[in-house]
Amino acid sequence: MSDQLLVIIDPGARQTDGESVRIAKDVLSAGAAAKVCLPEGPEEFARALGRRGSRRPVVVGDDAALMRAVTLLHRERELAGCVLSVVPVGETLSLAASLGVPTGAVAAARAVLDGAERRLDLLADDSGGLVLSGLAIPPAPARVPARTPMAAAARPWYRSLVRTLTPRPTRLSAIPAPGPTRLRVEVDGEALVNLDQPVESLSLAPASGGLAELEVHPLSLGAGAGPLRASGRTVTVTGPDFHYRADASVTGPVRRRTWRVAEGAWGLVLPARP
Repeated sequence: MSDQLLVIIDPGARQTDGESVRIAKDVLSAGAAAKVCLPEGPEEFARALGRRGSRRPVVVGDDAALMRAVTLLHRERELAGCVLSVVPVGETLSLAASLGVPTGAVAAARAVLDGAERRLDLLADDSGGLVLSGLAIPPAPARVPARTPMAAAARPWYRSLVRTLTPRPTRLSAIPAPGPTRLRVEVDGEALVNLDQPVESLSLAPASGGLAELEVHPLSLGAGAGPLRASGRTVTVTGPDFHYRADASVTGPVRRRTWRVAEGAWGLVLPARP
């Protein structure tokens, strides 16, 4: 991998935890030839990423910043040829942690310098959305880490800036309370669940070998009832208006969505395996 880095520091990271940003920048600059970019908006973020040249991009920011970088590269058809690194800084870091990225600034920066690329699968849906870690129906509440004093004191203008820079899912008027719903679930064209069987929950995640793992919990009809599990390359969910949480974002309502596995679609630098 190139030892020249393009360090893109998300404005949200700079405001919520400037100390972690400073530490990450110092560690990265001491270990490699690093060009630091401080974009102030989504256009500047996209422009910096697009002009990376031979430098390896390092995103310093939260889950939304990581997702923004992956989505931009995917839209430009450059995701397969680009190796991403991330130093998680911000309020929402559960996606980065689920992918195996250390959430401490020093450990994450050291992994950028000393880690190894891993090719990861993702799910691409028929509306252009991507899923890196997993999705759930109904959308379970997001896990938000405890806020630091600096984050708690964030100014209103900053919160407005974060909302502007974060990709927005379909506008939600109201998300139904979690409960049974009727869905038709197909795996590689074969029905796993039909509309006559109420479903309590569904989870889907990219696995290995170009397959996605699906787990459906039908409404229990007896003590012996259990979850239905399947794996496949394509999963389609159809039913009355439903919402789903993909990684850190809630989308909906939709009546049909198809997810397809893209095997080894992107590269992420993670700590080297022992």
